[in-house]
Formats: sequence, C-alpha cells, structure tokens
Amino acid sequence: MQNTTKVTTPVMEDRNAWRWGFTPQAEIWNGRLAMIGFLAAILIELFAGQGVLHFWGIL
Repeated sequence: MQNTTKVTTPVMEDRNAWRWGFTPQAEIWNGRLAMIGFLAAILIELFAGQGVLHFWGIL
C-alpha cells in the first residue's frame, strides 16, 4: 500500500500590490513614497541653495 499525501504550496501575497487600508502592502508603498519625497526635498536644497519652504515662497 502506498501512502499518498497532497502537498500544497502556501499562497503568497503580492508585496507590490496596491491595497487600501492598514495592510503591509500599503505600508510598503507609504515608505517608498516617503523616500521619494525626502530625496526630492534634499535635491531641492542642494541645487537651489535654500530650504524647500523658501524655494516655494512659503517662508
């Protein structure tokens, strides 16, 4: 007699999926967009020679 067992692979969620709410995917996208924003602010300060708020004329 042969013992057969069914092996299933676990379902992996797509980490890059755009999901709403407090999900791991939403937090990953939040972190990515925050990094882009910080990089943009640093580049504006480096190339313009002034802070972001001064660059936009807010201060």
